[in-house]
This record gives sequence, structure tokens and C-alpha cells, in this order.
Amino acid sequence: MRAKDLRAVPLAEALQPAEDDPIIVQAQRAQIDAIIAEHSKKPGATMVILNETQSQIGYISKPMQNYIAEKLRVPLKDIFGVVTFYSFFTMKPRGKHRVAFCLGTACYVSGAEKVIDKAQQLLGVKLGETTPDRKFTIEPCRCIGACSQAPAVLIDDNVHGRNTADKIAGVLRRYE
Repeated sequence: MRAKDLRAVPLAEALQPAEDDPIIVQAQRAQIDAIIAEHSKKPGATMVILNETQSQIGYISKPMQNYIAEKLRVPLKDIFGVVTFYSFFTMKPRGKHRVAFCLGTACYVSGAEKVIDKAQQLLGVKLGETTPDRKFTIEPCRCIGACSQAPAVLIDDNVHGRNTADKIAGVLRRYE
């Protein structure tokens, strides 16, 4: 469920684990417990704990959010609010490579939409989705500061500029 989709869903319903949500496994609990033990006394502990959980596990599912809320003794809605507000958090696993298409003004007017359409066709997924082999997750993003390279694509930490629908296939092949 995307953040924009949540606005149409009552908060109580959005906080309920989906039937297909993975149950938090013991290894994840141990990781989260260690993160909480290390960071719970720090200022801004919630954000630090969520960031470290995202970094180590790769995502923060609804069951994980519930577990963290219980351990920190904070309302689940507070944890859920942080996870859904900040775009760097995700509630489902991402692919090995995060492909972020810049939708800033310079990139958009330079043809980002055509590049996105071609990438979706090549990978067989839509924006916000992960390929079945978990190699790629494609996402929109706002300005990445590479306006002179428009349309720009950020793959992991690498900026690829001056993309076209024809060029994006070669760019993606480098990450296979």
C-alpha cells in the first residue's frame, strides 16, 4: 500500500497487518531488540531506531512497527506516522537495487516519463513495485540535484544522467 493510498483508508484499518504480511521472525526480533537496547536512551530514539532497523533489515513491516511500538511503549500510530511520512522508509522488502526516477521539474520536462515507461516495460513492474526476482525496486523521487543531467535516475547511490527511453535498458543491464 502506498502512502497516498493510506489517505483513503481509515487509520485503524491501515494499521492492521495484512494477511500476507510476513510474521516477524525470531532473528528479526533479536536484531530489533539489540537496536532498541543500543539506542533507546538517545534523544530522538524513535527515529534512530527506525532508521537502524530499516538499515539492517531492509524494511519495517506492520508487525515490526507493532513490535517496536510495544518495546518503546509508544502508540503504534506514532511509529506508523514516521514510517509513512518519510520516503526513505518502506514497509515491504525492496529489491537489491533501488532505481529512483527523478520527477523534479527539469527531469520531468526533459522526458522522465518516457524513461519511466520504458523501465516499467523492461522490468515488468510499475513504480513502487519490486521485480519478482527482487533485483530491482523502481520508485519515483523528487529532485536529486542533478538538474543539468536531466532526466536523471538514481540507482543505489549512483546518478545516471541524460537518460532516454533507448538508453535506460543499458543502464539497468549494468546492475543485473
